[in-house]
Amino acid sequence: QLIFYNQCLANRNQKKLDRSFGLILGNKVEKMDTVHTKIKAIDLKFNFDTKKANLGIQIDAHDSEKQQIYWDKFLSIKQWLLDEVNPDFIFDANYEVIPGKYIGYIYIPLKEKVSIHNKKSWEVVISFFNKNMLALEDFFIEYYDFIKV
Repeated sequence: QLIFYNQCLANRNQKKLDRSFGLILGNKVEKMDTVHTKIKAIDLKFNFDTKKANLGIQIDAHDSEKQQIYWDKFLSIKQWLLDEVNPDFIFDANYEVIPGKYIGYIYIPLKEKVSIHNKKSWEVVISFFNKNMLALEDFFIEYYDFIKV
């Protein structure tokens, strides 16, 4: 029952945070955790949970050959991403999203310890997302034609 309560609390806090975040960004995103890119295998992903926050590019193609093609494309523009968006990006070709499920994830972790349950950390997370999300989206739009397969 405690697990269910914590999940309900997290869901409620996520909805409140989504509304707060939407107000700051002018409702640019409907749901904070994913921005679809019109490329089936690639999403811009935003994570905020009870221990951490990060944002980045998820590469999850069902075909391993396409997965490698996308990964290689991002590696070829890695320095531009680091220079134009944020030098703290981590490139992880085998990021485990759930046990046994691996994807390519290029992400920036927020260095501060935060929790979705602690509203005092929301301002830090929203500022982090706002600064980096907009720059990441601009970068993605600029290199979209190169990235798509």
